[in-house]
Amino acid sequence: MRKSLYPRLAAQSLKLNRRFFVPYILSLVGNVAAFYIMSALVNDPGVADMTPGHANGYYYVQMMMSMGMFVAFAFSIIFVFYINGFLMKQRKRELGLYNILGMGKNHIAALMLLEGLYVGVVGIAGGLAVGMLLHKLVTLLLYRALDFGVPLGFYISWKGLTETTILFAALIGATVLVNLVKIQVSRPIELLRGGNVGEREPRTRWLLTILGVLTLGGGYVIAVRTRSGVEAVALYFLAVFLVIIGTYCLFTAVSIFVLKAMRRNKRLYYRTGPFISISGMLYRMKQNAVGLANICILCTMVMVMLSGTLSLWLGTEEIVGTVYPSDLQIRVRYDPDGEEASFDPERLLADAKGYINGEGVAVTSERTVDTLSFGVGMDSEGILHTNTRMEGLVTVYNVDVITAGAYEEITGEELRLQPDEAAAYGAGGEVLVFRWDDRETGEEKYPATALQVVRRLENSPWASVQISNQLCLVVADESVLTELYQAQRAAYGVDSASTMTWYAYLDLDCSDEETERLSEDYWEGDTTSYGGGHWETMSWSSSARGRWDFYGQAGGFLFLGLFLGFIFLMATVLIIYYKQISEGYEDKRRFEIMQKVGLSRDEVRSAIRSQVLMVFFLPIVVAAIHIAFDFNMVEKLLTLFYLHNTTLTALCTLGTLLVFFLVYGVVYLLTARTYYKIVER
Repeated sequence: MRKSLYPRLAAQSLKLNRRFFVPYILSLVGNVAAFYIMSALVNDPGVADMTPGHANGYYYVQMMMSMGMFVAFAFSIIFVFYINGFLMKQRKRELGLYNILGMGKNHIAALMLLEGLYVGVVGIAGGLAVGMLLHKLVTLLLYRALDFGVPLGFYISWKGLTETTILFAALIGATVLVNLVKIQVSRPIELLRGGNVGEREPRTRWLLTILGVLTLGGGYVIAVRTRSGVEAVALYFLAVFLVIIGTYCLFTAVSIFVLKAMRRNKRLYYRTGPFISISGMLYRMKQNAVGLANICILCTMVMVMLSGTLSLWLGTEEIVGTVYPSDLQIRVRYDPDGEEASFDPERLLADAKGYINGEGVAVTSERTVDTLSFGVGMDSEGILHTNTRMEGLVTVYNVDVITAGAYEEITGEELRLQPDEAAAYGAGGEVLVFRWDDRETGEEKYPATALQVVRRLENSPWASVQISNQLCLVVADESVLTELYQAQRAAYGVDSASTMTWYAYLDLDCSDEETERLSEDYWEGDTTSYGGGHWETMSWSSSARGRWDFYGQAGGFLFLGLFLGFIFLMATVLIIYYKQISEGYEDKRRFEIMQKVGLSRDEVRSAIRSQVLMVFFLPIVVAAIHIAFDFNMVEKLLTLFYLHNTTLTALCTLGTLLVFFLVYGVVYLLTARTYYKIVER
């Protein structure tokens, strides 16, 4: 054979199999373009040149896009190998025919090597071209979501081009290598008959059925019973793992059990439509199961990412209002029992206002709050301990304590509490008992404190960093707050105990930029001029900076969710498309035989429609059930970002579900036409 024959045969093979290869190449183009864009955003020097006040902008973009690159390429590996396996199965007859007609395995290997080269060149080069064209548009959309200024100029990331080319060339090369190994170890007759090998009736696998029920049920129970954001972080991946295992078992084993149960129902089974659909699903369920489970998991991933990130972005203003309830916040940590002169908050506030007024800015309103935060562990009896080494602790809590007066300042609601009473958000129980034991020895350092919980708060009145489960207490007055401070100081020791924290909330008559300038410039003077006695640390922060930071985080998550959601959706559509083609070729001969033995054309169409609907919509229905059970966990995770708006999260989840169902329906209409054409041809 002349060497020029191989390039022509490879090109001709791709042309004849364009129904299979064109969607594959287009998906490869999309994956390459997405990876290049994220790589270019990470390496773009313009990202570091943000507008003033956005010091964290570069960090947000780099962190989000680096995470996206890892996820996108890891998914590309799985996806490309999955599609390559489908292509090889569909082409076994063609390759076997080449072998029968005289082409040796080395010749077929050379042919497939050239096909892989063509696919790689077109897919990678096309993806890089699309990525470079869309990079600026994507940058505009990203910075719009982050509320950042947009660097001018067109940028080509040579590092991104190199990274993308090397990684995807290696990926395509790996698929070609796998194909060559398969060709070398197979016999011609196996290749010739490979596309027509049917599935035996699968057996009912009781072990997998039981495993599926237990893992899926376990994942659902974890998701529903999660009570805090910290628990959600600790258990989320365990719940996801269990649900993924349960999903595969559901489609491979539980579905077979259900189909056989339906077949045993003679009244249902022995009718034209159910007979064809149930028997067809049963005999090929082993082959269908993995594809259906993949579609279900991908759909769930897309909807969870989009609903969660959309909720976070739409709730950003609410988050900013919770964490930054005024234009300017002053935070001072102090030790009321220190050797230095006691802290005088009124004097410090007067000095701070003097500085602000001296800059030509008026203070329109002010309020102050004293708070105490410390950590405890709860045992199985509900008692709270400072002895963190004690065995038997089941939950760790971060306790935030404010007075009833501060609660009224924050919420506008008056609470009348006695010294031994409290209102609580977080841990349960009618009485909260604190044991102030040494954290190392367990020796009692201060008499136990018992507070009667007279009211349960629906929402936390105090926003604090959530490194553990939150317990927020509202106590009667400053004397109770001071007693709790002294008790935890005795238990933890002077060096490890928490200090008191004083906050001043000031609203100013000026722009966001001016507020941010005041919060940054106050340290430039002599900080000792701020009196108020002894204090350990002081910091100023503005709601303007907080808004920029939170929009940076939320916008980055939303953009990443949309970007990865698009990749996963594209993969879902392609898997569905290839599945419809595969089903069509397998069903074609079966329906031809049924028509020859007396089944009418209308009955054939009805049976086809019934089976396609059953196969197509089962994954999205199961995905919707996954989303319903996952809602509680997503809601709790969002509380770590200070978002407590259940209604907003529910609406975003419902809206995402409806839009996805609509897109899924459009995909069904398009791919089902391909299936019908193959079957009815």
